Amino acid sequence: MNIRPLDDRLVVKQAEAETKTASGIFLPEGAKEKPTRGKVISVGPGKMLDSGNRAPIAVNVGDEVYYGKYAGTEVKVNDEKFVILRESDLLGVVEK
Repeated sequence: MNIRPLDDRLVVKQAEAETKTASGIFLPEGAKEKPTRGKVISVGPGKMLDSGNRAPIAVNVGDEVYYGKYAGTEVKVNDEKFVILRESDLLGVVEK
């Protein structure tokens, strides 16, 4: 991948959209919801503070995260979908 996020941004690989419901009904392409979960692929250096130092980012590469439905910017690189978003757009980290 050739994307290097800046400041407090992260690159997240989107999880695949659900193809069927919990009860086993297959969803058509138009009914699938946009994924709000993904895996952190790359992390920026952190937000620049007024003091000139950088604030550390709370997530690491490889973490699975949830983010807002309309958060970030979707990009496509080599036929793979990624989302570039700010650390503040994250809703939570999946604990394993």
